[in-house]
Amino acid sequence: MKRRQILQYAGSSVAAIALSRCSKVPPETDLVGRSVSQSGALVVDLTAAEQTLTISGQSAQLLTYNHQVPGPLWEMQAGDTVQVNFTNHLADPTNLHFHGLHIPPTGRADNVFLSVPPGERQQYQFVIPPEHSGGLFWYHPHHHGLVAEQVFGGLAGPIIVRGAVDQIPEIQAAAESILVLQDFDLSRRGRRREPMPMFRRWGRQGDLITVNGDRTPTLTIPQGGLLRLRLLNASPSRIYQLRLNDHPWYLIGIDGGTLPEPVELTEDLVLAPGNRADVLVAGDRTPGAYSLVSLPYDRGISDMMAGMGHGTHTHRQRAVVAIAHLQYGETIHTVPLPSTLLASPVLAPPSRRREFVLDHGIDGAQSFLINGRGFAHDRIDTRVELGTVEEWRIINNAGMDHPFHLHTNAFQVIRRNGEPVLLPAWQDVVNVKAYATVDILVPFNDYVGKTVYHCHILDHEDQGMMGIIEMRQPNGHARDI
Repeated sequence: MKRRQILQYAGSSVAAIALSRCSKVPPETDLVGRSVSQSGALVVDLTAAEQTLTISGQSAQLLTYNHQVPGPLWEMQAGDTVQVNFTNHLADPTNLHFHGLHIPPTGRADNVFLSVPPGERQQYQFVIPPEHSGGLFWYHPHHHGLVAEQVFGGLAGPIIVRGAVDQIPEIQAAAESILVLQDFDLSRRGRRREPMPMFRRWGRQGDLITVNGDRTPTLTIPQGGLLRLRLLNASPSRIYQLRLNDHPWYLIGIDGGTLPEPVELTEDLVLAPGNRADVLVAGDRTPGAYSLVSLPYDRGISDMMAGMGHGTHTHRQRAVVAIAHLQYGETIHTVPLPSTLLASPVLAPPSRRREFVLDHGIDGAQSFLINGRGFAHDRIDTRVELGTVEEWRIINNAGMDHPFHLHTNAFQVIRRNGEPVLLPAWQDVVNVKAYATVDILVPFNDYVGKTVYHCHILDHEDQGMMGIIEMRQPNGHARDI
C-alpha cells in the first residue's frame, strides 16, 4: 500500500461488521481498574473528583475517575446492557460522552446535552447493538465550554467492545496492551496550569506525556503469539506522530473498527485527538529493545505557540518522546499475521451532498466557526433523515489542522483533496489538515434525535467549532438546513 493510503488510515477509523462473542483473553495492560460485563450486563460506578496522586513519578493534582488517571477500563460485548452510575464531585458541572459508540444520542445514553451539577448524580443506561463493531472506544466529559479543561485535567477512560475481529485465530493468540496517551501541564508543585487566552485559542498542550498515567512501559511479545497494541489519543489538542524504531508493525484498525487486511506502517502513525489505532507487532527481528516514540508534529501553530505561557518552552514541544519500549531477549516464534480481517460494507449512493467549512473568527467566545457560525445551544444546524446516506465535504480554510468528529454515526473517507481513497475507511475522527478538504460518506441509521459534530481540538470545540445535527424519521416536518 502506498504511503498516502497508509496515512489516510492513520488519521481515521475503520468500522467492522458482523460481530460475535469474543476471545476470553484479558488485556495485558498496566491500567488500574477493569470492569468486564457478566451475563450480558455491565454495571459500573464512576465518580469524577479532583485528587492528588502520583503520575509519572511526581505528585499531581488532577481530575480523576474513581481516583485514578486514566479512568478504569470497561470491557463489554456487542448486545450487552450497560449501566453507569455517575457522581460528580468536581467543582464544575460535567457529563459523559461515550466516544465512538453507536448508541442513542438521547435520554440516558450518549446525551451530551445532559448536565450533571456539582454534587449530583446521573445514571446512564444503554444497549450496545448486537451488530456493533468490535474495537477500542472511550469515555470523557462533554460539557460545552469545559471540555478541554476537564479532559486536560485527566478525565478519560478506555472502552473495549469485543467482536468478530477478536475471533480471528491470530488475533486470539496475541498479547494485548492498551496504551492511553495523555499530556499534562503541571507546575513544580504538581498543580494544573491553565493556558493563557492566546494559547487556549491554539489548543492547550503539556510537556508531560504519559502512558496509562506513567512513562515508557516495557512491552513483551509472547512465544507463539503476536503483540496487539491498542492506542488511544486522549489528549485535548496534541497530535501524536508515532514511530516504532527499526521494527515493523502492522495497522489492523482505527477508531474502533477493523481494516480489510493488515497494512504495514512504512511511515509514521498519526493520531489526532480522539483517534485510536490497533496494530500488530511480530517478534521477527533480532532480540533486543525497540522504542515506540512520538515525534514533533506541527499542527500549524509552531511559530505562534511557545508553550502554555507558564514556562513550557517550544523546544520541549518539539522533543522526541519515548512512548514505550518493546523488548524481547530471545528469538520469538510467532504465529503468522492474518492475511485477511473484516470487509467493510459498500454504502448506497448519497441522497444529498453538503459542505462544512471550518474557519477562524477574529475575537471573542466564538473564535472558531463552522459555515461561518459559532456554536449555539438553541440552533439546529443540520437536519438529516434516518435511513439515508449523505456525502459531506469538510473544507479547512484555516492555517492549522482541525480533526473533525461526528457523534453517533461513523463515516467513510472517500476522497482527500479531491483524490479518491482506494480503500475507504470507517472512522469517527478524521484529521483535516490546514487548507485541505476531506470527503466522507455518512450513513444515518437506527437512532433519531439531536447530537453534535465538532473539531476535536477541544479548545476549538469549546470556542465555537461545533454544530448540532438532528436525525429524524423520513418525511419529518422540520425544514432541511
